[in-house]
Amino acid sequence: MNKSAHAPVSATAVGSPSGVVKELTQVLADTYALAVKTHGAHWNIRGAGFFRLHSAFEEQYTELFLAADEVAERIRALGVDAPSSIRQLTELSSIPDTAKGDDDALVRALRDDHRRISERARKAVAAAQEGDDEGTADLLIGRAKAHDKTAWMLSATLGE
Repeated sequence: MNKSAHAPVSATAVGSPSGVVKELTQVLADTYALAVKTHGAHWNIRGAGFFRLHSAFEEQYTELFLAADEVAERIRALGVDAPSSIRQLTELSSIPDTAKGDDDALVRALRDDHRRISERARKAVAAAQEGDDEGTADLLIGRAKAHDKTAWMLSATLGE
């Protein structure tokens, strides 16, 4: 067995294995944070759009939790431990807390978060491709597409 195939990741350039893992870890933290935020929206939505949004948010947080699992497993496949505590994930995430507001403000905030993660995933695709890691690039392209679609759906919900 070739030892270098299982050596710890130690380089720091963005396209290096550790640079790719750093980007993946950010996507994981943001995805998990958005899953929790969306779950909270599911619990706390009120008003005329309750049934429609309650169901939509359930679909969204379920998909996000599954996506976080897939990203974490990719990090592990690259030989690095994925962050596994709420504290670690919170410290790494760039997703803001939910602001109080009406249903439209909540939908708008979630839409903006999806856009933020899509942008982050596209940045990470470039790092993966630079590091010749097409498996990670493929995963991240799929994540960007999923976030773009959800952002579009949330915008449509707002009539935008």
